[in-house]
Order: sequence, then C-alpha cells, then structure tokens
Amino acid sequence: MHPLLRGAILLFGFFFALQGLGWLLSPESAANGLGMPLLDGVGRSTQIGDFASFFFVAGIAMLLGGYGMRSEWLRIAAALLGCAAVGRTIAWLAHDAAFAAFFVFVEVGVAALLLIGARRADLG
Repeated sequence: MHPLLRGAILLFGFFFALQGLGWLLSPESAANGLGMPLLDGVGRSTQIGDFASFFFVAGIAMLLGGYGMRSEWLRIAAALLGCAAVGRTIAWLAHDAAFAAFFVFVEVGVAALLLIGARRADLG
C-alpha cells in the first residue's frame, strides 16, 4: 500500500476514533459538531451509545486495517460508512430530512478510500 494512502487511512482512523471518544467525554460538543441537539432521557442514552460505538468501531477498524495492512478491517469500516450514507439518503428521500450533502460526501469519499486501501492490501 502506498505510504500516502496508508497515512490517510490512519489519519481518518484516528479522527473517527477521537470522535467516538468525544461522544463519551463531551456528548453535547459531539452532537453540535454533527448539527444535532443532545437529546434527553433514553434518547440521550441511545444517541451517545450508538454514535460513540459507530465512530469508535469505524476508527479502530481503520487503524487496524491501515496499520496491519488487513483488508477485512478496512472493508468493515467502509461498510459502516457506506451504510450511513445510504441511510442519510433514505432519510432525505423518504422521511423529509434535509439532505446532508457534506456528510454523505465524507462518508462516500472515505469509504472509497478504504476500499482502495483494502484492494491494495490484498495485492500486497
């Protein structure tokens, strides 16, 4: 894998894992950063738990895949991000949500980068 590709994957992994940690340490800031209010009650528990796990697992998978040149970890992270982009698009098409173009662009772009990295890791 090219060192710049590997470096980009590791950098994204670090920031995604950091975002996951941010949901646990400063959930209001993390929510604001994604353009949402911090919910109350069980909604807050779900919001913090789900977002922390999503970002932390995606980030750790990127770090494991990038550092160890393990394509399966990169594909797991790509699947998470791709599903998020599809979910956002369905929310826009079917549920009257605003189209979150920036977030969809980031999710699709990083997922594509991860799949390129996975392919390169498979080729050795």
